[in-house]
Amino acid sequence: MSLEISTLYFPEWNVGNRKLRFLYLCSPISFKLCHKHQAEEYMIPLFLGADVVTQTGVRTENHPKVHAKFAKKGLATKLNFDHKFRFDRLRLPTGVNGLWFYSIQGVFQVAFTMYDKEEQLAVLESLQDLWKSRIKDDPLDQVYDLGNIQLWETTQRKSSSSNKSEVNEILYGLTSDVPHRNWTNSATVNMDRSGRQWIKIINSEHNYCLSNDVEYSLTDPDHFEGINENPIFQKIKSLLRISKTTFIDPVEQSKSLIIVLLDIIELLLMQRCPSVSNLTSLIPQFLDCVCRVSLEDNSSSSLYGNSLLYEISSWLGNRFFSENAAISVQVEEFKRKHIDHITDLPPAEELVTALFPEAMKVLLLNWMGLSESSAFQKLQSEYPILLLILEFANHNLITGVAHVLYSSLICK
Repeated sequence: MSLEISTLYFPEWNVGNRKLRFLYLCSPISFKLCHKHQAEEYMIPLFLGADVVTQTGVRTENHPKVHAKFAKKGLATKLNFDHKFRFDRLRLPTGVNGLWFYSIQGVFQVAFTMYDKEEQLAVLESLQDLWKSRIKDDPLDQVYDLGNIQLWETTQRKSSSSNKSEVNEILYGLTSDVPHRNWTNSATVNMDRSGRQWIKIINSEHNYCLSNDVEYSLTDPDHFEGINENPIFQKIKSLLRISKTTFIDPVEQSKSLIIVLLDIIELLLMQRCPSVSNLTSLIPQFLDCVCRVSLEDNSSSSLYGNSLLYEISSWLGNRFFSENAAISVQVEEFKRKHIDHITDLPPAEELVTALFPEAMKVLLLNWMGLSESSAFQKLQSEYPILLLILEFANHNLITGVAHVLYSSLICK
């Protein structure tokens, strides 16, 4: 019996000008390929060594020596894969099916040992949150043998009838309000030449291991009764019809926007209650994509006529204004407690933190070209101005300066 070969496509993490391919180590014998926001806490992210040490001045033939040096410190490891796997855009010597990977701590060690300052900054900006979240990870073993992939044998032996049952359950999980089990599956919908729609069910937990994909017609009443009435499924079918009949290859900026939107949709479909942090991490990327698309439109490229900034500012302003009553309660409570020390108030920074939402502070600090990481003395000198702006914007005066200035403006 011939060995069935599966090609692995590693996801990429953008770090400045570098693209670091990565995977997640789930146990000493299993791994997973998925998006960043799909990873669970127990999964250890590992970055492909070839990408980590490339363009560092080290000759390619000497890369294994560099990897081995970091492996002795528990910062890198060699993953030996089963020979049924091949790797996209990677060519290995005959008989060798192992790749070097680095932990996030290893990536930082390489960066601050071998990268220039600009690349070090890119690593900090792109990966510091991940580094903080993995700070307690144990050192890596020097070698992991990933020959036994979880669910490989059981998936291969599934009968056709059990596959049909799984298809129905996956579709129901993707398109209903009923919570389902903690597995992640995806459904890929295709159309044949006659216009019939077919769905291919893939277990994305280990989709690179499946050799028997299951396909059924979307119009088959025996398998999809009730699914066609679901509004989410209807929208997916509508988009598929558009892509088949009127699809025009979009410009690069639009492609990026479409992909981010699909990532958001995927996150919402795969998690009944997606965490706020997972969703909000995609918002800056989404806004950047929208901004790049809007720059193609000359009428909105100017700051003074930018419709994207107008809509965001309008929404944010109304959102902040809706919190005015809650802020007033906070301010009045503060005044009541400090009535005897009104001339000896805490520093401006403490007042800003205690009385106003952090989002307002972050907006103004960034607007003023500052951040929490700015020089301490510079921040200290700007906080009184920041406090004054927040007092006026929220119609809640606290400091003597604000009262005097307000009276002066009203008299004029």
